[in-house]
Amino acid sequence: MAGITSNEKPSPSYNNGNSPLSSQTASGEEAGRIARPKAWIYKPLKLGPLSLPWYASPPTQLTMVAFVCFLCPGMYNSLSGLGGGGQVDATAANNGSVALYSTFSVVGFFAGSIANRLGIRLTLSFGGLGYCIYIASLLSYNHNQNAGFVIFAGALLGVCAGLLWTAQGAIMMSYPNEGSKGRYISWFWMIFNLGAVIGSLIPLGQNFHSTANGVNDGTYIAFMVLTFAGACLAWTLVDSKHVQRADGSHVIVMKHPTWKSEILGLLETLRTDTYIILLFPMFFASNWFYTYQFNVVNLAKFNIRTRALNNTLYWLSQIVGAYIFGYALDVRRVSRPLKAKASWVVLLVITMVIWGGGYAWQKGYTRADTSPESVVKTDWKDPGYVGPMFLFMFYGFFDAAWQTSVYWYMGSLTNNGRKLANFAGFYKGIQSAGAAVIFRIDALKAPFMNEFASCWALLAGSLLFALPVILMKIRETVPTEEDLQFSDETLADVTGSSPGVMSEKA
Repeated sequence: MAGITSNEKPSPSYNNGNSPLSSQTASGEEAGRIARPKAWIYKPLKLGPLSLPWYASPPTQLTMVAFVCFLCPGMYNSLSGLGGGGQVDATAANNGSVALYSTFSVVGFFAGSIANRLGIRLTLSFGGLGYCIYIASLLSYNHNQNAGFVIFAGALLGVCAGLLWTAQGAIMMSYPNEGSKGRYISWFWMIFNLGAVIGSLIPLGQNFHSTANGVNDGTYIAFMVLTFAGACLAWTLVDSKHVQRADGSHVIVMKHPTWKSEILGLLETLRTDTYIILLFPMFFASNWFYTYQFNVVNLAKFNIRTRALNNTLYWLSQIVGAYIFGYALDVRRVSRPLKAKASWVVLLVITMVIWGGGYAWQKGYTRADTSPESVVKTDWKDPGYVGPMFLFMFYGFFDAAWQTSVYWYMGSLTNNGRKLANFAGFYKGIQSAGAAVIFRIDALKAPFMNEFASCWALLAGSLLFALPVILMKIRETVPTEEDLQFSDETLADVTGSSPGVMSEKA
């Protein structure tokens, strides 16, 4: 990925200028040498003339986590983007999704404590297996219409996904220095959505000459193999306590986590960082619109090959959105509080513009107009296809902009890996509660315009709730001493070097 190399200059330390860590890091950088353990995971990698970061570096670990998500939720997203899990009728997939997001919302809220206790590898690997089982249930449904298996697999996936996404969020927000968080989020989001793009090409290729409305068995089998590979890849990661940044510092975690300490830590987060509740409406809205976009727009209006094309373009647009927003949020010439305010304004503007265009499109049809028994679905060769194609692409761009901004807001509030795991758990849990509600609403055959209106209203309203956090809580930097208050680590534990200790070059 462009930018993830060992030649990248270390970002400014995430401490105020008077912190002991700031001065110690500066002296280490000036000397050009950082104290690192001698284990192989801390040795830079060489591929001919190309120099890569060491294995236990944040860029390497983030890239590996991104490829886990590329293979697991990336494949799930490409299947979900077809609408109805690739089925002709969305009912079974909708009911499975209700079960998925119901358990996801409960487990996700507490998953920060679980991930902190179990560690990254076990949490991510167990999370990945759920995606394989869920896709297997859709393959089974193709042959025996066993809706119970789909619902069970959905509920299991909710548990697994809650753990996977919480661990991923903690890594993405806590591993980079403050000046690199936007880029790390964008790198992850681009790689992850590349999985959805490639996954979308599978049904597009297999159904290129088909005008049917459901995918074939080969699509499901391919996705099962890829998601299982993702679960296995998670075991190659290192745990957070072994990760060392370019400036020699370490991720702030608990050295000796217990179930009691992590459950109490969750409660402590809610007590000391109560303002996070104002971001909950943004969390709730962040997956709400998927049901509308995939089922009401893509599934309802287009045949399978056109849905696959739309799906590919949707996730490609996510890559563009993540790149633009992630890098813009790391522009060093602009202060972090100002970037937070500017991103809020941009989100508000694109919410009004893109969803305003969506309103114009939605006025053209109702649920009764698109019943599977009577409607002839639109093909990409039909007149008038280009307009909704671009609308669907802008929906993908908007999703990436929203998700990137929310993660960046959370990452700007603290650098403590333990607290960020809890923030990520809140985010995914509340996000999934919203998804469970809207999937159920769609399963009950709510009018399409009602679903659209709920998306637009939630997105715009949640931005207003978040405004006080944007204005008053995002600072230029968070002192390390403040972050350490939520950990049993000391300043010496996270500096990564001691005066006079020198070793290999960073």
